Amino acid sequence: MINPFFKNTGPHNINFLLKHINLKNDNLPDDKITDIKDLNSSKKSEITFLHSKKYTDLAKKTKASYCLTSENLQLFLPNNCKAIITDKVLLHTAQITKIFYPDSITDDYDNTVKDIAETELKDKIKYGKNVLIGENVKIGANCLIGHNSIIEKNVKIGDNCSIGSNVIIRNSLIKNNVHILDGCVIGKKGFGFFPNKDNNFRYPQIGIVIIEDNVEIGCGSTIDRGSLSNTIIGKNTYLDNQIHIAHNVKIGENCIIAGQVGFAGSSTLGNNVMIGGQAGISGHLKIGNNVQIGGGSGVIKNIPDNSKVMGYPAKDLKNFIRENKW
Repeated sequence: MINPFFKNTGPHNINFLLKHINLKNDNLPDDKITDIKDLNSSKKSEITFLHSKKYTDLAKKTKASYCLTSENLQLFLPNNCKAIITDKVLLHTAQITKIFYPDSITDDYDNTVKDIAETELKDKIKYGKNVLIGENVKIGANCLIGHNSIIEKNVKIGDNCSIGSNVIIRNSLIKNNVHILDGCVIGKKGFGFFPNKDNNFRYPQIGIVIIEDNVEIGCGSTIDRGSLSNTIIGKNTYLDNQIHIAHNVKIGENCIIAGQVGFAGSSTLGNNVMIGGQAGISGHLKIGNNVQIGGGSGVIKNIPDNSKVMGYPAKDLKNFIRENKW
């Protein structure tokens, strides 16, 4: 899928890219690279990255032509993918992403927006006061938008959706029967930095947010767009108020998540997961299907299917109860 929100400046010569990030490799041909993507979605003539053993299974199947990786991890790449060795995989990935998508670093306001009364949508949906709509926004039948909300350019919203008041939506594809309550911010850039004592480097965020059918998102919640992959909320999932979902998080179907839960980047939830209020989920974790996580828990490792956990760090619920008897 062509990204409708960020312009790709490619193709770029592989040696041009490496020169601009001060990375030498004298044995590469003058191949044209069309894009940068994650291991799973990359294709021939694209570049990807591998920075952790957690992703070696994906690395073995990648179709990318080039991969930024370390000396130790290059062994997991298939023959079709040439390794570019670096001890700064994530930093160099971010720098190349910025070359392909220079407008992905900032989140400036959308200067194409206009009052909905000045657009073709004015007679198609119900809306409150001070609603602003960007160019090329598509909204389906039987939708409603509350006061002071902004839907920025290229956003698509399906049928039978309601958007509350004081909501901002950008870089997002929203499907049918979705309800987004007051004060939500959907699709802004995630919190990705590389610390540097002189000047912290922000990681570009070129992914989007995809919200599947029959989802409800509670008041004051924020869902960040993905970095290289997308942030996805699965069908029939209900999010309570003041929930934060970071970049690249994938939430499965039929999940119920209580208020003030926070997800760090790139974690994945299975289907039918229930999470109590104020729980925290660390980054790059896999939470299985049918998992239940007690309120206030801190999840710092993967959780297998059908588990019940609680505590900080989260542990098997029976063990938690046994250790915390009054």
